[in-house]
Amino acid sequence: MAGVISVRELSVVLGGRFQALRRVSFDVGKGKIIGFIGPSGAGKTTLIRTIVGRQHVKHGKVMVLGKKAGTAALRSRVSYMTQELSVYSDLTVHENLLYFARMRGLKGKAALEACRQVLTRVALQDKSTVLVANLSGGQKQRVSLAVTLLGDPELLVLDEPTVGLDPVLREQLWQLFHELVETGKTIVISSHVMDEAERCDDLLLLRGGEIVAHEAPHELCKRTSSKTVEQAFLKLAGVGK
Repeated sequence: MAGVISVRELSVVLGGRFQALRRVSFDVGKGKIIGFIGPSGAGKTTLIRTIVGRQHVKHGKVMVLGKKAGTAALRSRVSYMTQELSVYSDLTVHENLLYFARMRGLKGKAALEACRQVLTRVALQDKSTVLVANLSGGQKQRVSLAVTLLGDPELLVLDEPTVGLDPVLREQLWQLFHELVETGKTIVISSHVMDEAERCDDLLLLRGGEIVAHEAPHELCKRTSSKTVEQAFLKLAGVGK
């Protein structure tokens, strides 16, 4: 079975000087949560931007669902949640969702039902008529995630999706991520929070624009004789014992 994402010898230089990624190669299979884990500046967001077609690739190859990353045919199959707020503050939650549902080609009752379903999934049913500007930071984050879920995409690419959320909401969202994967979807999640790595099926540990490990959390811990992914990462980075 072909992989959902296939990256070969990918290098990215930003601003003509900064080497954001260095000859990165890996594959992602269907129906998994893969975590792009690493400290700030490791290259996680740049890698994500190449996958969703927002970063021009000069050196290397990035294929998504069998097609070159960023091609028009992938727009309805791949959904991307950025770190920044990606909804309109002067619209209500429902107005935002309805707008983006229509942008994805949903109309009439189908659009309304899709909005209702994603609101339920992110536990914001009671905020439907509230202006996004009046929501808390965590609630705004969940509205952005709801938009990402519209249209039933095959691949969800989420850049720091749990930033600003309290532990209860984080737990609820991770339950949702696993439920989505059970339906056959694939999810890429970037995070600098190492304890979130334990929740992923597979990990891509990045440091300085390079892959330092690509394996399941339990395999990584076993290979490095570590109790946690954080300990394993520190060992691989040469700063742990």
